[in-house]
Amino acid sequence: MIFPDLTMALPGPLTSAHFVGIGGSGMSGIARMFLDAGIAVTGSDRSSNATIEALRAAGATINIGHDAAHLGSADALVYTGALWPDNPEYLAAVVRGIPVLHRSQALAWLVGDRRLVAVAGAHGKTTSTGMIITGLRELGSSPSFVNGGVIQGLGTSSGSGADDLFVVEADESDGSFLLYSTAIAVITNVDADHLDHYGSHEAFDDAFVEFAAGASEAVVVSSDDAGAIRVTNRLTHKNIVTFGEAEDATVRMHSLTTEGPVAFSIAVAGREARVQLSVPGRHNAVNATGAIAVLVSLGFELDGAVHAVSSFAGTQRRFELHAVVGGVSVYDDYAHHPTEVEAALSGARSVLGSGKLIAVHQPHLFSRTRDMATEFAEVYERLADHTVVLDVFGAREDPIPGVTGELVSSQFADATRVDFVPDWQLAALRVAELANEGDIVMTLSCGDVYRIIPQLVAALGDPGERVPVSPTVTDRVPSEEA
Repeated sequence: MIFPDLTMALPGPLTSAHFVGIGGSGMSGIARMFLDAGIAVTGSDRSSNATIEALRAAGATINIGHDAAHLGSADALVYTGALWPDNPEYLAAVVRGIPVLHRSQALAWLVGDRRLVAVAGAHGKTTSTGMIITGLRELGSSPSFVNGGVIQGLGTSSGSGADDLFVVEADESDGSFLLYSTAIAVITNVDADHLDHYGSHEAFDDAFVEFAAGASEAVVVSSDDAGAIRVTNRLTHKNIVTFGEAEDATVRMHSLTTEGPVAFSIAVAGREARVQLSVPGRHNAVNATGAIAVLVSLGFELDGAVHAVSSFAGTQRRFELHAVVGGVSVYDDYAHHPTEVEAALSGARSVLGSGKLIAVHQPHLFSRTRDMATEFAEVYERLADHTVVLDVFGAREDPIPGVTGELVSSQFADATRVDFVPDWQLAALRVAELANEGDIVMTLSCGDVYRIIPQLVAALGDPGERVPVSPTVTDRVPSEEA
């Protein structure tokens, strides 16, 4: 992978830009914003998908495969952190001396001097960002935004608005979230991840302290997460707004119920309101509380903020139902860290009833698998009835000797509740052996595990029994930002 040079000055006016890896979730949103700004967009990716076809329809010129000739006469090249440094288009841009921008730098260029709400955290930031954007639009605002996932109610991950507000999901994985000139810094949690980049838990904390300290208006931060508390205790910011269940939280969540629709009460400065969500799980109650805290910090009334956030319908790849086959519900979730897996499985449990929860885990990154295999096994063994483990999706990393999905399965105390099955067709057949009417099957990873869903559906029942409820999963691409 290529780590960005965050000290590089952003370019002046652009008339054209070339995106390498344009089909990714983050890159495609930024490319769409460039098109909205009247900038000619070209791009390339290793394979086609529905996102690329939509960008082509919007006016982008996109090639499949990578070749130096694809760069054309672009004024700048935009790349994802998942790009390898020997990419021919990247090398051609370097040789020609045109600006080479990490996607976060391209996003900062788009934001310019607008009032930025940047949402950071190891988990929950895509959903939290989606809730903030949905809330603002419901309240009559017209923000520009770039999110890491498609917002179901809007059908897109990015949009150009008429207001001065700009809302982004800020990526901490490579430190690029420190690039932005942020008005309101939102921290959902500080649960150490990406230690391949940071090197230590302390350095991870330091980055969040720097991110929060740079906010010109407010810091909206969890009152409950241990890492967030560590960061908050180091801040001297004049306007810190905390959210969560802590008694002293500025925006306090209490009286939570997760059986059936998630509902809870919000208390702010002596005022109370009741919230009911259409997305499941305690973690989404916490995300919604943070989003409400942001809207209140922006000057909106509590009742209006609560109503607006309650309209949020979810994002793709967050507890997303794909099919019901013979009474077995097949879901997909982006969870790729033990804390996220715990939240996703707990949310599934809250709607499961008396059936079994069968997890299909695709480890993401060799380094994360090596460092967190025990934690993954503990969460899956505690919350899933059975887990099928696939092999590692390496993404931006080279393989590490000895690190496979079996590293996770071998950590289960009860070996009868887990299978390591690297062959996807055999994995699908194993899931079908385990599943019965009333069960939930759930794929979990930010890699390409969603591509196994057609095989799962086929293994679970004949075509006459299938009830598809979502777009074709093979049209999607794995995130390049996780």
